[in-house]
Amino acid sequence: MATILGIESSCDDTSAAVCIDGEIRSNIIATQAIHQKFGGVVPELASRAHQQHIIPVVEEALDRAKINKNEIDAVAFTRGPGLLGSLLVGTSFAKAFALALNVPLIDVNHMQAHILAHFIDDPKPDFPFLCLTVSGGHTQIVLVKNYFDMEIVGQTNDDAAGEAFDKTAKILNLPYPGGPLIDKYAQLGNPHAYSFPEPQIPGFDFSFSGLKTSILYFIRNNEKENSNFVENNLNDICASVQYRIVSILLNKLQKAADQFGIKNVAIAGGVSANSGLRQMLTDLAERKGWNVFIPQFQYCTDNAGMIAIAGYHKFLNGDFVGQDTAPLARMPF
Repeated sequence: MATILGIESSCDDTSAAVCIDGEIRSNIIATQAIHQKFGGVVPELASRAHQQHIIPVVEEALDRAKINKNEIDAVAFTRGPGLLGSLLVGTSFAKAFALALNVPLIDVNHMQAHILAHFIDDPKPDFPFLCLTVSGGHTQIVLVKNYFDMEIVGQTNDDAAGEAFDKTAKILNLPYPGGPLIDKYAQLGNPHAYSFPEPQIPGFDFSFSGLKTSILYFIRNNEKENSNFVENNLNDICASVQYRIVSILLNKLQKAADQFGIKNVAIAGGVSANSGLRQMLTDLAERKGWNVFIPQFQYCTDNAGMIAIAGYHKFLNGDFVGQDTAPLARMPF
């Protein structure tokens, strides 16, 4: 019997979760609306908001799980990667909480936790499997051999796919966060209305900087001829951009799956909530005979449920850290 408290504070979501014997009993997330008027996350404001949210979030997680703090066997927390000020809040709280309860402390890599979110609900993938991990800051193809043995076989050379969505939204004057809005409008548009280039990058790596530039010039050139171009064609623009970003991701994933001979394929990270990615992956899987694993929406974006489940498996493995542990903005995978 192991009860793990998970803490996530890598960016602008403060989250706490309770995992009991591998089952997530609560997963509480406090979002920070303050960043919307700035068009992106302001690190200093994020860390201050974490300080305000973390105790109420932990209290609610314990309450929803119907346990008290003395029943906790270990505290797992996001050590990195992420915004250093935000990570400091979660790390400091986790260390103090574990010290007060005299229980072990477990550090978790945020990106590995996104992958291990697949072990929260059934069906769970068999090892080995490939995981396309896509977020605002990362785009990776990971070969997952077991809970603790993961190898990045492909990653972005510059910008992440999530950033490409957000920057496109900014070009289109959509409010922050823009990625979900592009998804919403894309569902009403024609994905083949406009054609955007696919970068020719060797191996399984990605590049999105050139695509962002081509989208920028496409919008500028068309607005010179028609100032209402975006307004009149928003659905088709969003659908075409989304189609190209998703096709770039899935073409590389297919290439990796073919080379490694793997039929178990998963997606993770905030962008895995994108309906276009989910649908195109499902369609590709049917053609390729893949077994596809997609987390519930609440476990796609940053959340402590994934930290708690990762912490649970590290607890079973006796993988603990000391009170001298410090957060890492760029934590090695």
